[in-house]
Amino acid sequence: MAESSPHFDLSCELDAEIRRAAELLGRARRVVALTGAGLSVESGIPPFRGKGGLWTKYGEPPLDGYQRFLADPAEAWRSQLEPKEPWARALRDTLAAAKPNPGHLALVELEERGVLDCLITQNIDDLHRQAGSRALAEIHGNYSLLRCTACNARFPRESFHIDPEDLPPTCPECGGVVKGDTVSFGEPIPADVLERCFSEVEQADCMLVAGTSATVYPAAGFPVEVVRAGGCLIEMNPEPTDLTPIAGIHLRGPGGALLSRLVQHLDAGGVAS
Repeated sequence: MAESSPHFDLSCELDAEIRRAAELLGRARRVVALTGAGLSVESGIPPFRGKGGLWTKYGEPPLDGYQRFLADPAEAWRSQLEPKEPWARALRDTLAAAKPNPGHLALVELEERGVLDCLITQNIDDLHRQAGSRALAEIHGNYSLLRCTACNARFPRESFHIDPEDLPPTCPECGGVVKGDTVSFGEPIPADVLERCFSEVEQADCMLVAGTSATVYPAAGFPVEVVRAGGCLIEMNPEPTDLTPIAGIHLRGPGGALLSRLVQHLDAGGVAS
């Protein structure tokens, strides 16, 4: 059982709304979750933008990063292997030290019970995988993976041999150029993961949103599509967002604590796979 944060003050009114959210999940035919940077923040990973953001502090990387990679992939790889940008070094060190929090673990429980059918995440931190999520679509990629730019085959970074004297690395399956799986500025979202996301959203009659203000497209459009199709939206965020007006339930607070409490209400209600 994922544990709630001891620093979160759960009011009676909020607890009643969480109970109502649990009832909605229990009645839903197909549930898809969408997570974002707010959930990563609870694991000590700063956001990219906004207060305390890496890019706010150090400045944003070039907006044509993917085009630069395609123009000179060998040089792009040299920069990745020995990053000079302060934000890149800070992100690398932070990601290496981060661990899943109760929110990640609660989502795994929902999946294992058969309540959650798919988890779409905008986060690149690998924490959902580390927690045990399997029905996972990483729309912006995963920093711990490499991806072939030709066939989209993915490989664990730690097991892929990279020769600094022979860059860029190439795909053992098709010979294409390999890059990090994280989607760069200017790079299209890989077709395989994008198609899966659209398919899951089309089938969903309930979406659970946690830790994202939903301003980056195409992910920002997924909750809207579920609602337009007649589905319900459950939002979990510390502050109101653009999604709040269309959410059937808006739970205000940290995603980790709210998701943990949601699982407890499912226990109390006898909802199981």
